Amino acid sequence: MTNKDDIYYMGLALKEAKKAALKNEVPVGAVIVLDDKVIAKAYNRRVEKEQTHAHAEMLAIMKANKKVGSWILEECKLYVTLEPCPMCAGAIIQSRIKTVYYGAKDPKGGVAGSTINLFDVKFNHQVEVIGGILEEACSTELKQFFKNLRQPK
Repeated sequence: MTNKDDIYYMGLALKEAKKAALKNEVPVGAVIVLDDKVIAKAYNRRVEKEQTHAHAEMLAIMKANKKVGSWILEECKLYVTLEPCPMCAGAIIQSRIKTVYYGAKDPKGGVAGSTINLFDVKFNHQVEVIGGILEEACSTELKQFFKNLRQPK
């Protein structure tokens, strides 16, 4: 069940996604929350950094690790505007994040149920996953970005 806090934090992730779009990056944003406080925010920066792993979730996880002084984020919640990819799902599981909330589904690369569900595999840590938070707004941001990308200059 979605509550007002989930909508608020996903709204913050959406603001991060908009920052990415302004830099011609795929508009995905992520926010990590611990004890009702935002401890990390990030957006996609693959083009800028020329690094494959510079996804919003990966960058947010690294910031959160630094903030808490540990690789373990087991009481943290991650809000991300797009269903995680395999790389990010692996990092989420390995960092022991408690819950992932995502906005839009990714039918071509999402692994929280769209292509497969990596979060259902019995690893050493299980992550609760809740999708569809501000789904329409997150999806619209992505669709508009790709529509603009395809239009002739």
